[in-house]
Amino acid sequence: MIESLQHLPPATATHATLADRFTDLAPPLTARQAAIESARCLYCYDAPCTRACPTGIDVASFIRNIHDQNVTGAAIGILKQNIFGGACSRVCPTEILCEDACVRNNDAEGQPVKIGLLQRHAIDNAHFDSHPFQRAPGTGKTVAVVGAGPAGLACAHRLAMLGHDVVVFEAREKSGGLNEYGIAKYKLPGDFAQREVDFLLSIGGIEVRHGHILGVNLHLQDLHTRYDAVFLGIGLGASRRLGLTGEDAPGLSAAVDYISTLRQAQDLAALPVPRRAIVIGAGNTAIDMAVQIKRLGAEEVTLVYRRGVEAMSATGHEIEIAKQNFVHMRTWAAPLEVLLDAAGKVRGMRFEETRMEAGRLVGTGAIVEIAADAVFKAIGQGMDGDSLDDPLARELERDAGSDKIHVDSFFRTALPGVYAGGDCIAPGQDLTVQAVQHGKMAALAIHGDIQSISSTSFAAGA
Repeated sequence: MIESLQHLPPATATHATLADRFTDLAPPLTARQAAIESARCLYCYDAPCTRACPTGIDVASFIRNIHDQNVTGAAIGILKQNIFGGACSRVCPTEILCEDACVRNNDAEGQPVKIGLLQRHAIDNAHFDSHPFQRAPGTGKTVAVVGAGPAGLACAHRLAMLGHDVVVFEAREKSGGLNEYGIAKYKLPGDFAQREVDFLLSIGGIEVRHGHILGVNLHLQDLHTRYDAVFLGIGLGASRRLGLTGEDAPGLSAAVDYISTLRQAQDLAALPVPRRAIVIGAGNTAIDMAVQIKRLGAEEVTLVYRRGVEAMSATGHEIEIAKQNFVHMRTWAAPLEVLLDAAGKVRGMRFEETRMEAGRLVGTGAIVEIAADAVFKAIGQGMDGDSLDDPLARELERDAGSDKIHVDSFFRTALPGVYAGGDCIAPGQDLTVQAVQHGKMAALAIHGDIQSISSTSFAAGA
C-alpha cells in the first residue's frame, strides 16, 4: 500500500465489480471479423505501415497470412521482429504509427486497416508446440543484462537466439518492467504480462536473477569484469518532483507508484480511492492514472496541464479514452501550491493560469483552486540516483542537458563492452515498441562485437 494514501477510504465497490472495469480496452476480433479486416489490406509491396513500425514487422505479410487462415504463421512473422508482439498489439499507439501510415487512411476512406487488432488476433490465436525460434549453436559467451523490462528481455531473447547465454539481473520480484508494473490494467489485464515473459524465456539460455539493484547490491565494475558484454535496460525509476512545498504531504503520490500498486493488487476493493482527485501531467501515464482512478470509483477526476491540448504528449486516442471515462481536463494551468488541511493532508491545489506570449509560456496572474483528496503527479521520470552510483558507472557519458545515457547508433556507451537501450537512453518516445527495438538491435551489435573480438583473438593466437 502507498503510505501517503493510507488515510483515504477504500473503494466502495466489490473486487468483482471493479475487476469487470479492467478487462481489455477493446474486444478481440472474431475469426470472421479478422478475415474481413485482413481482406481490406492492399498488401503494398513497399508497405508504409512496415516502415512506420519501430520494430520493422512485415505488416502486409502477417495480414496476408491471416487472410490465408495461417494464423500461426502470422504470429511467427510478428514475433520474429518483436518478441513482445502480444503486449505491443494492445499498448502500441498504432494510431500514430502503422495505422496512421496505412494507405487506406486517406480523405476518401479515413479508415485504416485495424493492424493492431489483427496483430492481437494472430498472437492470441497462434498455437505452438514449442518455442517458435531455435537457439543457434552455443558460442561459449555470456552476456549480463540489467533490467528485465521490454528492452532488457528483448535483448536477452535475441542474444539467446544467436547462441549466447544470458544472465538478467532485475531489481523487482517479477520480470516484465513497464508491462508488469507501469501499464494501465485495462490495457494488459490479468497475468498477460507474466505469460508473455514465460513464453519469451522458454527459448532457453536465459537466467533471471531477481532482487539485484544496480548501485546497491549489483555493480557495473563487477559485471564488466565477469561477463563478455553488459546491456543496461534500467529504465527510469525516479519520479520527478514538482518542487512545491507540501509535496510530501499525505494525499500526494507519484502516478507510477499507484499504477504499480493497482496492477499488483489481489483485491481491488482494498485500494485507497479519493472522492476527488487531481492528476498533473500530459502524457499517456497521466491518462492511464486519471482513467483508472475514475474506474475505481473516484467521483471527480481532473487532469491538469500547463499548456494546451495540442501540446499534450498523450495521443488523440488516449485523450478520447479519458473523455469517455468522464475525466475533466483543465489546460493552461501551472501548479503553484499544494493546499493542506488543518491535519496537514492534501485538500487541493492552487494553479496559476498560463498563456503563450512571444513563444514563451508565462503566468497570467489569475489563480485557480481545485479541491481534491489526492494529487497524482505524472510529470515524467528520471534516472534513479543509485542506478549508476559506482566508480565505473560514473564514467558513462550522459546526453547534453539530460540524465540519460549517451549511446552511439549501435547502442554502445562510452565504456567498451557496455551497451544501453530503452527509456534510459535519449532516442525515441519512451514507447514499449521502441524499447523492444533498442534491445533487439543492441543484441545484434553485441553479437557482432563479440564475434569480432573472438575472431581477432583467434587470429592473434594462431
